[in-house]
Amino acid sequence: MYALCDCNNFFASCERVFNPSLNGRPVVVLSNNDGCIIARSDEAKKLGIKMGQPLYQARPIIDKHRIAIFSSNYRLYGDMSHRVMSVLKSKVPATEVYSIDEAFLNLRGIPADQLDQYGHDLSAWVKKCTGLPVSIGISHTKTLAKVASKLCKKYPKLKGCCVMSRPEDIEKVLRKFPVEDVWGIGRRFSRMLFLNGISTAYEFIRLHPEWVKARMGVTGLRTWHELQGKECINFEQAITVESEKIADFGIAKGVRQHQICTSRSFTKGLTEFDELRSCISIFTANCAEKLRKQNSVCQQLMVFILTNRNRPELPQRYESLVLPLPVATDSTLELTTASVRMLQTIFKKGYAYKKAGVILLQISSKNAVQSQLFDTVDRPKHSRLMQTMDQINTQFGKGSLTLATQAGETVPFSRNHSSPEYTTRWNEILEIHV
Repeated sequence: MYALCDCNNFFASCERVFNPSLNGRPVVVLSNNDGCIIARSDEAKKLGIKMGQPLYQARPIIDKHRIAIFSSNYRLYGDMSHRVMSVLKSKVPATEVYSIDEAFLNLRGIPADQLDQYGHDLSAWVKKCTGLPVSIGISHTKTLAKVASKLCKKYPKLKGCCVMSRPEDIEKVLRKFPVEDVWGIGRRFSRMLFLNGISTAYEFIRLHPEWVKARMGVTGLRTWHELQGKECINFEQAITVESEKIADFGIAKGVRQHQICTSRSFTKGLTEFDELRSCISIFTANCAEKLRKQNSVCQQLMVFILTNRNRPELPQRYESLVLPLPVATDSTLELTTASVRMLQTIFKKGYAYKKAGVILLQISSKNAVQSQLFDTVDRPKHSRLMQTMDQINTQFGKGSLTLATQAGETVPFSRNHSSPEYTTRWNEILEIHV
């Protein structure tokens, strides 16, 4: 049996742990430039606040209902995530970190008649140790465990755990479960299924496997089997963590990311190449530092820039470029040189760029780098230089030693509603007055 432990409204719950006055009050958390809403408490959802909604659009509802607003507090959320994962690892035989707020649990060896109590006890223990509420779904496969976890979130009366083990119970749930909410289906497949009259998970598993494979490939067929209780997705204790969710959090210690991304929305549109070059250089340096921390190298680099889609009256443009590297590297010098050249290719005057980012792809272990016969880079020298740079920035603070292209500037960035970093800064530790 497998379980999925999912933190409830994770970002909002992290804020509530250190500010109990927020309990019962609608809470929203903003994107990394205070531009859009990326997390909502249940109370905020009921008021009609939408995921991804720009802050200015939601402002009337926020002001009317006194909704609490917070900027993304990356260090706090990352540290709280690590605490949750540590608690799970101390109580469960094997865990698999899936994202910043989710982990799969391998429950093999636990008697079937004890699973319900085990799940409820574990949920209560995580809440006691971290202050964060979690929903635990337990079933025969990882996909069914995901379904059970969503069910647990939807019905508070389940009190933190939902076990789906009996075939009749699974069928009853799948008959009403939207197919688009099934893990592994995605928007593209769900649209295709809708066009073929499939709207629930039960209707999906009633399809012929050859039909599924022909239209959705091996991935779709794997999901089809998993929903019927046949284990097809292996359990791993160190897997790819969803880069979109944790790119800026620095969490999941000991877990190697297969993609590393740093991106930001800016407080204003950037129109000059030098401004964007400085930002892209900073993003690349951040990615390279994360790469070295997990003892990895990358062989593909992506740079993207885009304008403000919420300003349709302005000229719109989105450009991205992917560059294969001749030799996998973790050198900030190499990666920054490449990313700036890519920016020169895709940048165009006359546009106000609102967001930019860098993504490292094809990541592998540094211990298995395939060299090139005609490589002109002094890699041992680069490695020593990067080690020295990391040591200086660790000892004297991030940004103490940078490349000239970073120009010593910080990315235009708003955090007007930020909470303290209660758990990672001594000068911001929670104070209690008695």
